[in-house]
Amino acid sequence: MGSKHIAQETFDEAVQENIAEFEMDPEEAVREAVQQFESQGVDLSNIIKAVRQPASENGQKQKHEVLLTLDSLGRCVADSDLTEMAEQLVVFTDQCKEQLAFRYLAGQNGAYPVVFSACQLASGDRNLMLKAFNTMSVILDGQPDLLDSAGQDLLLQTLREYKEDAEMTLAGIRCIRHACLKHEQNRQDFVKGGVLPLLTGAIVLHGDSADVVRTASSALRIMTFDDDIRVPFGHAHDHAKMIVLENDGLRVLIEAAKAFTDNCSVLSELCATLSRLSVRNEFCQEIVDLGGLNFMISLLADSIDHPDVVKQVLSAIRAIAGNDDVKDAIVTAGGTDLIVLAISHHLANPQICEQGCAALCVLALRKPENCNVIMEGGGALAALQAMKAHPREVAVQKQACMLIRNLVSRSRDYSQPILEMGAEDLITEARATHRDCDDVAKAALRDLGCKVELRELWTGQKGSLAQ
Repeated sequence: MGSKHIAQETFDEAVQENIAEFEMDPEEAVREAVQQFESQGVDLSNIIKAVRQPASENGQKQKHEVLLTLDSLGRCVADSDLTEMAEQLVVFTDQCKEQLAFRYLAGQNGAYPVVFSACQLASGDRNLMLKAFNTMSVILDGQPDLLDSAGQDLLLQTLREYKEDAEMTLAGIRCIRHACLKHEQNRQDFVKGGVLPLLTGAIVLHGDSADVVRTASSALRIMTFDDDIRVPFGHAHDHAKMIVLENDGLRVLIEAAKAFTDNCSVLSELCATLSRLSVRNEFCQEIVDLGGLNFMISLLADSIDHPDVVKQVLSAIRAIAGNDDVKDAIVTAGGTDLIVLAISHHLANPQICEQGCAALCVLALRKPENCNVIMEGGGALAALQAMKAHPREVAVQKQACMLIRNLVSRSRDYSQPILEMGAEDLITEARATHRDCDDVAKAALRDLGCKVELRELWTGQKGSLAQ
């Protein structure tokens, strides 16, 4: 992805130049402009790659279609023409859904204040409000910076006033979800404004709505993200604790799962959120006590053919296994066999191989008894098969090396069987291929009893050797 950026206007001028000076047809002119800028390392992800609409008879400047629609919507809002506004909201929303470039251009040309005004103007008209908030959601998708404090207040007020209405609740939560992704300040502002009880309350109140449960769970999970590169230290951990301790989040999510035993997408989302909330030892234990582990084990067994679900369940098991007592509960429940089965069944999927090896790695840590179960269940062989299948995936190589080390560090009797599976060559190759694997690969080889050559470099400073 290029690091350089240009304005839409610059791209449009290049297209027009290709048409006027080089007599290219519109499609060729666009292709040539794209090739020209990409060859210079320009990122065109936010650029509409199309020819602007022709100038109007009154000499108005050429515009892209999405901006023409935005103009029409703006006039409807200014004239308080609710009927026409409803139609233009639908058209504008459909255009903005097509790609980020359309939303970005609209956002750069005043779309947010127009849509915010439309939301205010629609107040009291439920159907019109749904259209306006759906448009707001689309505009904020990928552009959370557009939201201002007035917009935050409007969304929180709407969730409170329409908490009994599943559709309005869903529309509001979608807006909040988009506004908080990769935006730490919006997250903090919404949490201070009381969004957490509104989200958990929506799951409880609309527990029969798959869309509400899935979207509210996702919004809760986003509140625990630390994904805003502009902020050195976020409040992800604090938000996770607030969800659990002040809003009974673990119980809410686990109870919600009981209504969707056949809905993989909802269960996968609930697992992903539980994983993000497993930030303290006692939270991990509470998930088990509330029946969350049994839910995860059953889901893994029943959805073994669904890679997206498998990946999320493995991630959740890995998270809660940070508690030593929970490690034992997972093994007792048959979790290790299912994890090995998941790796073997999805051997071509690097994410599942990574998460599976990582989960087994945590289960084996400081637990010789668990190592016995993992070895007998084929865990070491599955990890080595994953290494062989994904030699270029550093995350897979690293987690598999760490698992092998944990298996033998307190149970040396396993070294020879693992070496006979071809571990030494695979780990040596991982060390040679991936610099990030050097330490863990070296430790695994050492604990397997292999000869390890230290790669040392003279730094030029007295008494200094860099490995």
